[in-house]
Amino acid sequence: MAIVTRVAPRQPVAATGPSNPTGDVRAVDLELAQRCRHGDAAAFDELYRAHAGRLYNLVFRMAGSADEAEDLLQEVFLHAHRKLASFRGDSSLGTWLYRLAVNHCLDFLRGRQAKMTRITDSLDEEGAAEPAATMPRVPTAVSRLDLERSIAKLPEGCRAAFVLHDVEGFEHNEVAKLLGVSEGTSKSQVHKARMKLRAMLSSVTP
Repeated sequence: MAIVTRVAPRQPVAATGPSNPTGDVRAVDLELAQRCRHGDAAAFDELYRAHAGRLYNLVFRMAGSADEAEDLLQEVFLHAHRKLASFRGDSSLGTWLYRLAVNHCLDFLRGRQAKMTRITDSLDEEGAAEPAATMPRVPTAVSRLDLERSIAKLPEGCRAAFVLHDVEGFEHNEVAKLLGVSEGTSKSQVHKARMKLRAMLSSVTP
């Protein structure tokens, strides 16, 4: 099923961890999932419109690029459509989609990191030096846009841990499980991200 709807960035929505939906919510989610599995286009459109905004916030921050975020969002929903048969209602449909999106983003980042590692190794062999990234100075106070741009500049490991913990609200033990690292590594990555953000944002203040 082709998905062409584009969703503009919105204000972040507070994250929630795994949940046990009430009977009514579970019944509604299961019915919607079943309609989607049976090829009901209106049902899938309902699913998309209900959850795309929040998921876009996540993939945008994880990917660090609007173009990549739009592509990732489409991939997440295509993947969800293929996996709806596995939805059993143990959590809400929103939580199920959210976890699926997180895992898809992490797979994307791991693939990109592997590619960058190969490129970096090649550059190192040639004795090339990576140019330092600079943030443009703007004659205004730090804005949300400045923050989003700075988050996008973080190293991928730091960015993933920071977004999951400080933006999306996961606890360090949850971040550790999602990223496949120790809880201590999660805390260290978030600390490094905060320090880097502080340095970058200080350069954009008048």
